[in-house]
Amino acid sequence: MPNVMIRVKDDGALLFYIAKKDQEDEIAHVETDTDDTWGGEVELTDGSRYYIDPISPRPSFPTTLRFKRA
Repeated sequence: MPNVMIRVKDDGALLFYIAKKDQEDEIAHVETDTDDTWGGEVELTDGSRYYIDPISPRPSFPTTLRFKRA
């Protein structure tokens, strides 16, 4: 379960960063992305998938969260 930093880029896209792997990529899709809830399966633009239990309310970014590989 890696710690992942998520921040908002200047163009509004979410950036997913795992420091231990030095992996950085944009989030292409989030299963649940509303004002009330955020999370579920997260797909990156490189095709990698990660999972986090949905968080309510939606977190403010930047934040660090723990994800599982999906």
